[in-house]
Amino acid sequence: MKKRLWFLLPLVCVLFLASCGDDDTSSGDTGTRTTDDNALKANCGIVENGKRLVSHALGKTSVSAHPTQVVVLDTAELDAVTALGVQPVGVTEVGEGVNIPGYLRETAEKAERVGTIQQPNLESIAFLQPDLILTSAVRHEPIHEQLSKIAPTVMAKTVGASWKENFLLFSETLGQCEEGNRLVQEYETRAATLGQDLGEKRTTTEVSVIRALGGTVRMYMNDSFIGSVLQDVGLPRPKSQDKNIFMEEAGIERIPDMDGTVIFLTKWGDRQPRLEQLQASPLWDNLEAVQTGQVYEVSDQIWMLGMGVLGANRVLDDLRSALVETS
Repeated sequence: MKKRLWFLLPLVCVLFLASCGDDDTSSGDTGTRTTDDNALKANCGIVENGKRLVSHALGKTSVSAHPTQVVVLDTAELDAVTALGVQPVGVTEVGEGVNIPGYLRETAEKAERVGTIQQPNLESIAFLQPDLILTSAVRHEPIHEQLSKIAPTVMAKTVGASWKENFLLFSETLGQCEEGNRLVQEYETRAATLGQDLGEKRTTTEVSVIRALGGTVRMYMNDSFIGSVLQDVGLPRPKSQDKNIFMEEAGIERIPDMDGTVIFLTKWGDRQPRLEQLQASPLWDNLEAVQTGQVYEVSDQIWMLGMGVLGANRVLDDLRSALVETS
C-alpha cells in the first residue's frame, strides 16, 4: 500500500524531460561530506578596489565584492541566493509555463522572469543591468560569452551531487563565505544527527529512489543530488542502485532492482503511463517495500530540483518523518 507524507508540497510538472533536476552529465562524488577540519569550505580571498577574483568552471572572473543586482539561471542558484538572503533581480522559469518550485517561489515572485532554464532570454537579462550572473557550465556554457558581455558570470561545473561545492562557490562569489560555511556545516550536522537517531535502522534500511517522468521511470544512484544526501546520512542503497553513476532507466524486467527496505517515489507531471504499467505487474506487488507499505511519495520539486542547501534540508525532514517518526 502506497503512503503519502501529508505535509509534503504537491508535485508539479518541472523542467524538460531529458535533463530536469540532476543532469546526466553531473560529475562524480567529491567525497567532501564531513564536518571535521577537512570539510570543504568557501574562501572569499582578497578584495582589491572593490572587486573579488573568483575561480570557477570556466576560468577566473572579477566580480563586485558585494553584488546587488544578481540574475540566477537555475533552481540550484535560486536555492543558494535564497539561503543567503540575497534577493535576485532576475530568475529563469523551470520550463515554459511551469512554476518555480514552491519553497523558492516567494523569492522568485519578487524577481523578473528572464526566459527558461533551457532558453534564457539574453535581452531580458541585459535590460536588468545585473552586476552578477550565476549558473552552471552544464546548463549554459554555450552562451557563456554572451552572458559575460552582459555582466560578470560565474559558472559551477555541473549540478546534482556537487551541490555543496556549488553552494560554497556561490557563497564566495556573493561575499558571504562565513554564512555559506555555516549553512553547510549546519546541514551536515543535521544529516549526521539523523543518522544517529536512526540507530540500527541506519545500516539495515536500504533506500530506493524512483522517479516517474511520464514515459520513463528512473532509478537514482549515488552520483545525484539525492544520492549525495543519502550518503551524508549514512543510509545504504540496494545493491542495484549502489553505483557511482547518475541514474538508470527501469523497464518491467528491472522492477526487482527498484526494491529496497523503503522506496521514495517522485513524479514529474500529472500523467505517468510508464509507472502505471510497472505498478500493474505482479513483480511490483512482490517488492518488499510494497508489501510492507514502505513506499513514500515525495515532492519531485524538492528531491529532484532542490539541488541546494535549502532543498537538502527539506529532504532530511522527509527522511526523518518517514524513517524515524513514522511507525
